[in-house]
Amino acid sequence: MTTITNGQLVPGATPAAACGPEHVEEPVQYDAILLASFGGPEGQDDVIPFLRNVTRGRGIPDERLEEVAHHYRAFGGVSPINEQNRELKAAIEAELAKRGIDLPVLWGNRNWDPYLRDALAEAKERGFTKLIAVATSAYSSYSSCRQYREDFHIALDETGLMGEIFIDKVRQFFDHPGFVAPFVEGTRQGLADVAAQGIDPVTETRVLFSTHSIPSADAERSGPKERGFDENGAYAAQHNAVAEVVMQGLETPWDLVYQSRSGPPSQPWLEPDINDRIEELAAEGVKAVVIVPLGFVSDHMEVKWDLDTEALETAKEHGMFAVRTQTPGVHDAYVAGLVDLVLERVNGTPKAERPALTPLGPWYDVCRPGCCENVRLGFKPALAGLAP
Repeated sequence: MTTITNGQLVPGATPAAACGPEHVEEPVQYDAILLASFGGPEGQDDVIPFLRNVTRGRGIPDERLEEVAHHYRAFGGVSPINEQNRELKAAIEAELAKRGIDLPVLWGNRNWDPYLRDALAEAKERGFTKLIAVATSAYSSYSSCRQYREDFHIALDETGLMGEIFIDKVRQFFDHPGFVAPFVEGTRQGLADVAAQGIDPVTETRVLFSTHSIPSADAERSGPKERGFDENGAYAAQHNAVAEVVMQGLETPWDLVYQSRSGPPSQPWLEPDINDRIEELAAEGVKAVVIVPLGFVSDHMEVKWDLDTEALETAKEHGMFAVRTQTPGVHDAYVAGLVDLVLERVNGTPKAERPALTPLGPWYDVCRPGCCENVRLGFKPALAGLAP
């Protein structure tokens, strides 16, 4: 049950968002942008400590973590994600400067240096009290939205800054034009690459939109219950809706597939796995696959290992031509789109004036009650949303 304290329904929010509107249409004078990401190791000695952070509270022994560590060790123990976030931060700063917007960008990670608490300490030192967070994740689920909101709450508690620094968060941007544009561009280039091999891009090809698999129980609880999504929740619905936009005007068949499963075999996760689907398509006579990393914003480890290493190898083993298309990275449209999302909140842009390429959006500024529950952990305190 939501507790009302002096009209504050949303913990740690600015006054404009505190009462929990679906879309905040009141201007807010933010002091800085908080770029929030997952984080990753930057050397061999960092790998196991990083994986302990990622799996904290689950009691996974180091020998099991080492089974995942080899993905990072194959790249010298360095995840690409931190350097990509440095580049993204610089690109956002350049876009802001180009528009004449004086809004500093702070960067903090959930699982590695610099941590969210470090970013909040910097905010405190610089006198910033109102932050607008941009998480490097576009879709609705526990791990891609609510867990960030929980970690914002934890960071404010750890630093003792709850009630002194306020954090709002931009809406999930799965169908924002800036996020979708790189996938449209990449998919068309991928199909052109297929045609250049003498393979018919319609009758002999399949486009595979790949995203991170999540537990089926978490998928079912992704997004607000009142939206009436099916058993795979908002998470799958959002991906399917974006894939339909990307494929507009194209005749090539496509599938939504999943990757990077990490749970026990007894626990149902979203399927089909991309490697299993590639094997099935090869048996059906498909000669080429265009792999579109629709669930990811940059070429981090799940893209470099699970797609560029494992999925491409599976295709090669079955005699198929395969190409993996670009992620948004620091694509001009994506960077401009992130700044536009921030300005929606700075300016209090009405919902009717906000761009969204699918009927599902524009998504909520303030997450709705019960959104994206983690079945194993239950509801923990979280910012940028109504309780629970």
